[in-house]
Amino acid sequence: MSDENSKPHWQGHRDRLRTKLITRGANALEDYELLETLLFAFIPRRDVKPVAKALLTRFGSLSGVLAADPENLVKVTGVGATVAAYLKATQEIGARASRETLSNSPMISSWSALLAYVRSQLQHETREQFRVMFLDKKNQLIADELMGQGTVDHAPVYPREIARRALELSASALILIHNHSSGDPTPSRADIDMTREVIDALQPFDIAVHDHLIASKQGVTSFKTQGLI
Repeated sequence: MSDENSKPHWQGHRDRLRTKLITRGANALEDYELLETLLFAFIPRRDVKPVAKALLTRFGSLSGVLAADPENLVKVTGVGATVAAYLKATQEIGARASRETLSNSPMISSWSALLAYVRSQLQHETREQFRVMFLDKKNQLIADELMGQGTVDHAPVYPREIARRALELSASALILIHNHSSGDPTPSRADIDMTREVIDALQPFDIAVHDHLIASKQGVTSFKTQGLI
């Protein structure tokens, strides 16, 4: 029997999929195929197509897979702690690459990139997070920091702590970001009141709040666009 015929069926599939990616580009691959190519390196000796499809079925999308907590990833047959760790590392690589893109140009002129970044970071979070993007005088990103994390419907926010951190970083402006794990990105009364408290805390230092973005699976809501800032 020839070497070609003795190959496991999945080995030939891997070769064809790699060739497709290289010759036609990653855009030519379906979501499950793209996830397969990632799993090739993590699961070297088995058919990973069922694993890729099971991950997408459970978490709904590629972004959902990458955003999933490791304890939920390992519940999928074929996914162990090592694969879960690699998937989280892949998510972080994408996030850091996005932050580099945002850091290299004024935030206001990179609005579509900003919204894409916010969605990728927060739309699948199961608990509320409150993040702050600190900007310099040119509206370029200095830092993106987690300033509060809480339950499924509340994250503590401390306006004075945000002001203190802004001064430490010599920030000239901020963009506030948080998520609604309920799926509805509509600002609540508490969201509006909290935003006003942050603006008031920053006003004596002449630090502006450009926007407050709320992310969810349904999209991203901008306070600026809604006339709330």
